[in-house]
Amino acid sequence: MREASSVGTPPGATGRDRLLVELDRHWVRLVLVAWVAIMAWYLWDRWGPVRWLSLGDTDDNMRLMQVRGLLAGQGWYDLTQYRLNPPTGFNIHWSRIVDLPIAGLILFFRLFTSNAWAERLACGIAPLIPLSVAMLGLAATARRLVSPVAWPVAAVFLLLAPTTMLMFMPERIDHHGWQLAMLSLTVAGLCDPKGTRGGATVGIASAVSLAIGLEMLPYCAMAGAIIALRWVWDRADALRLQVYGLTLAGASAAGFAAFASYANRVPRCDALTPVWLSVVVVAGALLFAAARVNPASRGVRLALTVGAGALVAVGFALLFPQCLGRPEQVSPELARNWLNNVKEAKPIYQHPFRLGFQIATLPVIGLIGALVATWRARRRAEIAGWAPVALFTAFACAMLLWQVRAGPAAQLLAVPGAVALAWLLVPMTLGHRSAIVRVLGTASAVLLVSGSFAPFAMKPFALNLFGHPIVNYNPPGQPNAYVRRVNRATGMCMTAPALVPLNRYPAQTLFTFTDLGPRLITLTHHDAIAGPYHRNGDAILDVQHAFGRSPEEAHAIMKRHGATMLMVCPDMAESTIYRARNPGGFYDQLARGRKFDWLTPLPLPRGSPLRLFRIG
Repeated sequence: MREASSVGTPPGATGRDRLLVELDRHWVRLVLVAWVAIMAWYLWDRWGPVRWLSLGDTDDNMRLMQVRGLLAGQGWYDLTQYRLNPPTGFNIHWSRIVDLPIAGLILFFRLFTSNAWAERLACGIAPLIPLSVAMLGLAATARRLVSPVAWPVAAVFLLLAPTTMLMFMPERIDHHGWQLAMLSLTVAGLCDPKGTRGGATVGIASAVSLAIGLEMLPYCAMAGAIIALRWVWDRADALRLQVYGLTLAGASAAGFAAFASYANRVPRCDALTPVWLSVVVVAGALLFAAARVNPASRGVRLALTVGAGALVAVGFALLFPQCLGRPEQVSPELARNWLNNVKEAKPIYQHPFRLGFQIATLPVIGLIGALVATWRARRRAEIAGWAPVALFTAFACAMLLWQVRAGPAAQLLAVPGAVALAWLLVPMTLGHRSAIVRVLGTASAVLLVSGSFAPFAMKPFALNLFGHPIVNYNPPGQPNAYVRRVNRATGMCMTAPALVPLNRYPAQTLFTFTDLGPRLITLTHHDAIAGPYHRNGDAILDVQHAFGRSPEEAHAIMKRHGATMLMVCPDMAESTIYRARNPGGFYDQLARGRKFDWLTPLPLPRGSPLRLFRIG
């Protein structure tokens, strides 16, 4: 395996040789310099969203509200959002880990500017911090597996992974970027030729990821299985497995002690609670014990590994039977009306081809590259690094068949394989006798192995022989006029120009759509009833029932929650669901223009996409 070491420049070396030596010797420093340049570019390019605090996702808004609570003196272990469903509040199952860099940036920028601008700058910069970790992790992997100077290609290919890079964009302050960063360290640890360092890297990265959230639990489990299989195959990997088991168990316990909220100290199934803490601690201890014994027989090592997995699985089923189903543990009604219909939780083949093709292209290329590299290394030491990476990449591709939300992780894990393909193909084109092949062939090879051709392949155009667009051409997955209208309304109602004028009214509780709740409390001084968070199923169902049932029931639900104003966004995606499922229900009647004696229209600025009513 290529664990490069810095060497001096030999006498008589060419400029190219000196460049390669510098790329090898100072790779960490150069990666960080590149990251600073990339961060500056994205802040400049996305300055509009930064300026307007355009937190486009409900989770990003809720993350900022969680940070605001911390800075305002809310308890470290109290993650209740008291401005949703007041006065009891809304339970959030996250941890404080991701809050820390955002809070630190806000406190820093407060020294120089207003709190509002400090928040804007923090939300712009914070998502780019884990990008540095992801770049370093992938650079280390490329150096170890491909070449000591292949890391710039890995950095470029990461930037060309569109689904992955969305998680690092300014304003994307939720935890996904940090979990991807931990995933990049995990793959670097899997191929690390130094067993102690590799085992510790995977164990700590997995523990941090689990303390942030359970989204990467399948990847953490797969990484542990791969390290165990390495030991089964090669007894010399015992130390790697021992260190992995100890760091996984120890770091998970430390993460639980330092970051688990009061609400996560009960046996829930959707976070690092005593349920999953028990699993990782016992699993780590069993793997450590098995590697400590380290029998000579490969069959015995396999039996110990399988036995440890079976013991954990059986114990989990017996001790925590409530967690054998959905980890969210929501009611059947809420699952039917909401969770089962979340698009990102559906398999990739249930999405439009135009979307699925662009998400899956790089993972498939990366898997092909990893398999080719593994085959080429089958008689060399590099096989010990490429085989785990190929297996991990294949697992990530398979995860797309479960949920399309696995796309960012699959694209990130595809980068090493794509770099290996580039390292194989590009020298062929660059060394060709024809200048056309050297130029166009190299460009085509880069577009191919990086997956960058996918958006162009799906571009919605078609021309006839005379160069004119084909009439009535409708690309697969292209949104129609109705979808565009709904998307526009959904976006407009979330903007600051739409919501900030509500601050003209005294602070009170507004009854509004579930998806509008987090954005409303972020931009205004008003409270809301619900947000799309599964631990608060009763409040979500109350909103659904109010908009879907009779006007009398809607009025009673709103009064029960102490709401004094009703706010709706016509044509917003959530509103179309209420009308489609409940024709004749309260919201359907309201959208058709029916007036109710208990609702008084309230003025908003001209052109506002919202409608506001006082509840009598």
